[in-house]
Amino acid sequence: MAEESHSRPRRSGPKDPEDPTDSTDPTAPNTAAAPKAPKTAAAPEGRSDPADRPVALITGASSGIGHATATRLADAGWHTLLSGTDRARLDELADRTGGRALPEDLSKPDGPARLAEAALATTGRVDALIASAGLGWRGPYARTPSDTLDRMIEVNLAAPLRLVRLLLPGMLERRHGRIVLLGSMAGQVGVRDESGYAATKGGLTMFAESLWYELRGTGVGVRLVLPGAVDTPFFDRRGTPYQRERPRPVPAERVADVVVATITTERDRLYVPHWLGFPARIHGVAPGVFRRMASRFG
Repeated sequence: MAEESHSRPRRSGPKDPEDPTDSTDPTAPNTAAAPKAPKTAAAPEGRSDPADRPVALITGASSGIGHATATRLADAGWHTLLSGTDRARLDELADRTGGRALPEDLSKPDGPARLAEAALATTGRVDALIASAGLGWRGPYARTPSDTLDRMIEVNLAAPLRLVRLLLPGMLERRHGRIVLLGSMAGQVGVRDESGYAATKGGLTMFAESLWYELRGTGVGVRLVLPGAVDTPFFDRRGTPYQRERPRPVPAERVADVVVATITTERDRLYVPHWLGFPARIHGVAPGVFRRMASRFG
């Protein structure tokens, strides 16, 4: 998902379509056209038929990053399948963008299976999965409510793994697809009083990394987006407002622009804002130095 905390060596010769060596600014606006599906008969009311357009399944589309991403993709010509737990907001978004609301509670172990089945029944395929649903909690780990920890594990980690497992075979058969996972800086460097949340996002990062190696050359790309603090209802829902001096929260629309860029370009790991890649690299090569900096400035 580009500009990585670890480096992959550049190679000479023809470029592998899944080899992320693009060194341009990964947060620049994306202008690449969405890929096209085979043509079918025109749909009524002036809309193109979903079969004419690539299909994206977006979790967490009720609000925040998922909501903004769905809007961006619809504007770019994608047919969007919108999942979340707020049916009213999903219906409003679907009416506005021409997408399809597929409400589902991913905190339930069978939620991902129901969602994947509904998505495939609706459009017959999913060209891009954007797993942006997420839950958080802040406080001493010993005081983490058990049900909150269980829900974080299900939504942040288990649900994306299950959805990928269900949708990946179709992508591999078509030799085309994108899997975009919303990680977090907390999962890269750790954050005090967010141990459970950081663990779920760290697990998602290693899943993305391992799957990247596995899927090279298949036509299916794995993308990881690593935001810092984002100005969304996330902090209200976790019960604790954002309290750090830095980094300041960025708009959800800025993250959505990066998500769209990861789908239509070869960049596979992106930090939002981009400069967060620097402390991530320091943490990787000199964790002691990073901890001293975090104690002073965090």
